[in-house]
Amino acid sequence: MAFNPFLSRGDFPLLPFMALPGMAGPGAVGAGMPLFPRLPTGVDLADLRPPPRPEDDGVVDDPKVELDDRELWTRFNECGTEMVITKSGRRIFPAYRVKLSGLDRKSKYILLMDLVPADDHRYKFNNSRWMVAGKADPEMPKRMYIHPDSPATGEHWMAKGANFNKLKLTNNMSDKHGYTILNSMHKYQPRLHVVRCAEIVNLPYSTFRTFVFKETEFIAVTAYQNEKVTQLKIDHNPFAKGFRDAGAGKREKKRLMAQHQNGSRSGTKRDSESPLPRAGSSHPSEDASGESILSPRQLQRLAF
Repeated sequence: MAFNPFLSRGDFPLLPFMALPGMAGPGAVGAGMPLFPRLPTGVDLADLRPPPRPEDDGVVDDPKVELDDRELWTRFNECGTEMVITKSGRRIFPAYRVKLSGLDRKSKYILLMDLVPADDHRYKFNNSRWMVAGKADPEMPKRMYIHPDSPATGEHWMAKGANFNKLKLTNNMSDKHGYTILNSMHKYQPRLHVVRCAEIVNLPYSTFRTFVFKETEFIAVTAYQNEKVTQLKIDHNPFAKGFRDAGAGKREKKRLMAQHQNGSRSGTKRDSESPLPRAGSSHPSEDASGESILSPRQLQRLAF
């Protein structure tokens, strides 16, 4: 194989759909559903045995990923990055964009992302800082988000990179849109998986490499808690231009900050709250086209 199909980090588990029966992940944090949680009765086990792994195809590659806007991510991380989650789904900012290198130009690759709990704590924002408030709540099974360009050649990925700006976060436990379901006041770590694979059905039997950028971890919230994070979002989000303009923009900015302070004192949180204005249906963050998401149940079917 061109590269090791196991995670390089011991504190995160294997992807659920890439773990064959009997293959345990190296950790428990964010562990997904087992590939075969329960076998039906009256079925010959030989019929359920997965096909053998493909032999080495001779491809030599060494995937590498570089995070775009790393300096901006670091600035957010120093304050304690927050991402708003709503029932209707919200995108993340800063945008998760990467440059890729070391891929085989002609081979095809699939890029996936998932968000796993960074620890087993629940948090609260008190006295201008985040602190542990207790044990984490149970997590919903995590969905794998497939980049809409997948599968694409290594030449494509290395030339264009990858932007995961269509990934949406929600706190709706009954979500049917395929968004990533998160718990408010919990910390999460995005993981990027680069899989050398020409077809999605072959994902469970393909080599892959996982990349984790520590500075991209964040706490999910229904309303921003830290005014420093609010200010950074206003200053750097290109869709918050109105807040940076003179006149009405400044007044709106002051109103937002006052609203934030009142919300913090009262302790109320509304799913619809956001410091950034919506710009109508043309707003890129409201366009859900091009999304491709696999649930654990769908991923289980791929193995048959």
